[in-house]
Amino acid sequence: MNLALVGNGNIVHSALEALQSVDGINVHALCVRAQSESKGKALQQKYAIPVLYTDYEMLLNDADIDAVYIGIVNLLHYEYAKKALSAGKHVIVEKPSCVHSEEIRELAALAMSDNLFLFEAVTFLHADFFRHLQDALSQIGKIKIVQCNFSKYSSRYNQYLDGVVHPVFDPACAGGTLLDLNIYNLNFVISLFGKPQDAVYYPVMGYNGVDTSGIAILSYPSFVAECTAAKDSSSPGFMQVQGEKGWIKIEGEPDNLKALHICIDNKVRTISLVTEKHRMVDEFSDFLMMYEKQDVGRMKHFLDISVCVCEVAEKCLASVGGQSDK
Repeated sequence: MNLALVGNGNIVHSALEALQSVDGINVHALCVRAQSESKGKALQQKYAIPVLYTDYEMLLNDADIDAVYIGIVNLLHYEYAKKALSAGKHVIVEKPSCVHSEEIRELAALAMSDNLFLFEAVTFLHADFFRHLQDALSQIGKIKIVQCNFSKYSSRYNQYLDGVVHPVFDPACAGGTLLDLNIYNLNFVISLFGKPQDAVYYPVMGYNGVDTSGIAILSYPSFVAECTAAKDSSSPGFMQVQGEKGWIKIEGEPDNLKALHICIDNKVRTISLVTEKHRMVDEFSDFLMMYEKQDVGRMKHFLDISVCVCEVAEKCLASVGGQSDK
């Protein structure tokens, strides 16, 4: 697979590093804005990328490119993904897949109708340990409580407090904590338990109307899930499921997982998640495997999760009159 990456932010740097360890995916091109060409050239040289574009349309006309990885601001995910799919390219888009649920539904339909692959990059859903977690769920009894916390003091937050607003804290760019860190929590809950009956969001709002932290409450028929995330403060991260016969806990943040603890009948089993492998390798390897095997059914499984997560995030924001309003 010949892949082109779009963007030059931290996530693109991480993707390029991870892709050095993924056999079968060749980084053919990089696309950056014209004003970021010097940064693009530095990345091109560091990773020996054959082609550098500053024009997205030119990239999409490159017949040597099979797929496009989109690692730019949230608000542009839909536009760039739609253009790529319309040009016959497969797409990997960073989370959140889109800001509005109608957008990801449209993209999913377009991909399916044109026999193209569309993936949302959510790392842990493709990691080996997630299968152990899913297998253990049936053993811990009736689920009662689910809790997740991904709180990480943003490197941009001090600048935000000083009045310098980067896209991650800009409502006009669909920034904020719910559509960033809390998307991981929503993916965790929804991938395991499906769509909730209801969803409400309790944000801590910054001076420009962006949520710098917040808690989403997802209601299911027999349990509730609490999804906490913050960019204005930090705490140890975890994802936990409590049942009548035991519990499961993932220790660490999605970008720094440490251990999976499974307790059944008061007996705890621990699986270390510490690895030398880059955290994004598993997802790229899984995307490649689905692509090579033409496993459309499995792709659709993950797309259904993406659609549901976007619907729930949209509902959360609507519950406080947030950025989901058009």
